[in-house]
Order: sequence, then C-alpha cells, then structure tokens
Amino acid sequence: MSSYSISDYLDDLTSSRRRGTKNNDVNYSKLPTSDQGFTDAQFLVPAQKVPWKAIVLATMLLVVGTTLLVFGCMVISGHINVQYANRMWPMVILGALMVIPGAYHVRIAYYAYKEVPGYSFDDIPEFE
Repeated sequence: MSSYSISDYLDDLTSSRRRGTKNNDVNYSKLPTSDQGFTDAQFLVPAQKVPWKAIVLATMLLVVGTTLLVFGCMVISGHINVQYANRMWPMVILGALMVIPGAYHVRIAYYAYKEVPGYSFDDIPEFE
C-alpha cells in the first residue's frame, strides 16, 4: 500500500461526516482530486421538507378569512339582520386580507403535493 492511498483513506474517514454540527444527519462527499469543474453531489436533488406549520397557518387563514368574508357580505347585503350593519365593512376587508395569502399558500402546497412541475414546498416560507 502506498502512502498516497493511506492518506486518501484517512481523508475519507475524516471528511465523510463532520462532528459537532447542529444537524448530525448531514453527509459530506469528498471532492475529487482532479478538478473538472463539476461533482456528482451537486446534481443530487435533496429530499423536500414539508413545512407543516406554514401549511396549517395558511389553511387557518383561508378558513377564517372565508368565514369572515361570507358572514360580512351576508350582513351587508341584508340576508342577516344586525343592528349595526355598517360596521361589517371591516370584517369584509379583514376577511379579504386573510383569504388572499391563505389561498395562495394552500394552492402552492396542493400543487407541490401533487408534484406539478414548477411547484415545490420550498416556495412556502418556514417559521422556525
């Protein structure tokens, strides 16, 4: 065995996984000795992490916003009689402001789940 192969073996042992990082399940690949400009590891697609907190928040925004919007519109149109019907406009505005981002992010999550090209869970912001 030559000293070059022993040093390669030791490099493989030390660079295969870094110790002391926050996330210990991250694997590292060794860079090739000859620089060709590309490595195989850069073309691997990482597994998508589903942002459950953001999807639940978006779903809640959609449900509460739709409820506020429908109830406010029914009061303003006269289908539901309330003593102060003119005060329902803020409910309609708040409902519309909640429906728009909720529907947008739920739509992205649905298309990412169905694996439609151009949509991924990376498009949804994570809250950590």
